[in-house]
Formats: sequence, C-alpha cells, structure tokens
Amino acid sequence: MLIESRASSDAELAALVIAQQKELSEADGGVDGVVYMPHDNAAYLVVVLHGRAVACGAWQPLEPGVAELKRMYVRPAFRGRGIARQLIVALEEEALADGRPVLRLETGTYLPAAISLYRSAGYVPIPVFGEYVGNPYSVCFEKSPAAVTSR
Repeated sequence: MLIESRASSDAELAALVIAQQKELSEADGGVDGVVYMPHDNAAYLVVVLHGRAVACGAWQPLEPGVAELKRMYVRPAFRGRGIARQLIVALEEEALADGRPVLRLETGTYLPAAISLYRSAGYVPIPVFGEYVGNPYSVCFEKSPAAVTSR
C-alpha cells in the first residue's frame, strides 16, 4: 500500500471524490444536498493498492495551528482493511509537520461507521463549526495536540 500526495486536479482523486459524493447522496437520501468542490489550498492524499487508487483524504488549513480533515473515502470493496485508519495517521502527520497540531473534521449524522472510526482514532465531539453551522446533518470532532503526538 502506498499513500501519496495528489493535486486537486488529479483524475484518480476526482474519480474517488465523485464516488464518495454518490455514496453520500445515497446514504442521506439526498436531503443533505451538500456538493463538494476540491479546494486548491487542501493537501490531498490518495491510497494506492496494487496500482489502483482506492482511498483518499485531505487536510486543509483553517487557522494558525488548526487543520480540517476532509474527503475521507475508501472504496467499498477495500473497507475493513485498516486503510482509513492509516490514511488518518498520514493526514495527521502532514498537518502536524505544517504546524497544525489541532485537527477538526465534519461528518454526517447518517454515517455511523465514520463517526465510530473518528471516535476510535481519538477524535472527540465539538460544536459544529465554520461552513457547517446550521446544517442539521453535521456532526464535528476534534483531536488535541496531546492525542496527535502520543502515537
């Protein structure tokens, strides 16, 4: 398994994001209605397994010392192998190396597996922040510097 940086314009990354958006729309029954557009100031990582891009994630600067984890997605056929957990660690390490030890993220209330993953990775619930304020389907989490550096 290889985890590598990709540009926001990368075709394999785009295919993963499109698959994620389709799956999210099916999971929430289309009620959330949020559509994701890649951000140029986000750092994207793609997991490559046997020559195929199977997962993606990103971190994006929010404010000094703080980054947001975004676009976490693993193709269904590759779930249950620890790929998401390894991707989270890689994203955390990149954000920390950039001087952003506080990590936040948002996920949907309709994604219990994602919520469980983030909790098990040391993220704790926080009030909804930023662009997610007012979205009844958003739930947000944060990981403190001590939790990130204690690995």
